[in-house]
Amino acid sequence: MIKEQIILGIDPGTTIMGYGLLKVTGNKTEMLAMGVLDLKKYKDHYLKLQRIFARTLSLIDEFHPDCLAIEAPFFGKNVQSMLKLGRAQGVAMSAALYRDIPITEYAPLKIKMAITGSGSASKEQVADMLHRILKIPLEDMLPQLDATDGLAAAYCHFLQAGRPVSEKAYSGWKDFVAKNEDKVKKRPLTPKGE
Repeated sequence: MIKEQIILGIDPGTTIMGYGLLKVTGNKTEMLAMGVLDLKKYKDHYLKLQRIFARTLSLIDEFHPDCLAIEAPFFGKNVQSMLKLGRAQGVAMSAALYRDIPITEYAPLKIKMAITGSGSASKEQVADMLHRILKIPLEDMLPQLDATDGLAAAYCHFLQAGRPVSEKAYSGWKDFVAKNEDKVKKRPLTPKGE
């Protein structure tokens, strides 16, 4: 039986919010939609937050995603920008929680690494890889790279969810050693030089 899943990916922002929707059928992926919410025309920060909430809710109601993958805010030097970005992320997450959609956050570095193999990849490189991987026609690629960043969060979630689950779970180092005694060499711990 092939399981079908829809993943909503969001790149939060108070100027532009990028989003992408990915349909997963078994191991096959297909882009359903991607786009941006342009918030530049709104001067009131609270109105921007309201628009983010409303757009996220409308995407959820239209596509019925099974989960939300969202880019986590990165730590920068400008505290005000970080605060605004955190609010934007929180509002998008609130919309998902309002509809009982599970949320997973991914660091920007992890998303870039998952898509391109490099944590220092540019937005253009991420967009190019998604274009190739998902076979997105050139005419469907948007000039705003926030859209592909949102789609990248969704694809990163797909890749993480597809990883085989280990048969063994460990609660810590001692638990690992206890469950793998045959693989761990036992030798006395002595300080160097003795």
